[in-house]
Amino acid sequence: MAEPAREYRYQVDRDGRIFHDGTEIVDPAVLRLFLRAMTSTEDGRWLVLCQGERNWFEAPDTPFVIQRLRLAVERGLLQDVELCFPGDYREPLDPRTLETDRDRLFCRVRGGAFRAAFGRVAVQQLAPFLSNTGEGAALVLGGARYPVRPRAVLSNRSAP
Repeated sequence: MAEPAREYRYQVDRDGRIFHDGTEIVDPAVLRLFLRAMTSTEDGRWLVLCQGERNWFEAPDTPFVIQRLRLAVERGLLQDVELCFPGDYREPLDPRTLETDRDRLFCRVRGGAFRAAFGRVAVQQLAPFLSNTGEGAALVLGGARYPVRPRAVLSNRSAP
């Protein structure tokens, strides 16, 4: 008879910190593994399978929270943005995916598979490069303007 898979439950706070039984997970390798291996189940929950174990994640919005940004700025103009997550997991910003939902700023990550929320520090870093177009906010990046859309506009891409 096969032994049932062990299951663990994790909580992700609004700042992207991951907790198990009230203890924060701080090991960078573990944090990177979680973010790289994260999947979404059919019922919308977040799961990481690792060595036969099921690791379930609960988060207010998303388990992907951008803690800070690496900005490439030339002559005061933003040229490139790299998103930095817990455990020093990084990936480039796709500015075409910027959206707002309630009081938070989001983008898509992992090839568009997941929404990522901008944490407080990341929003503060990005704020100087956001402009008001009269129709809402836009990010000025590499000489182009990328509108920040309300989530309803991207409803067909609103899955995890």
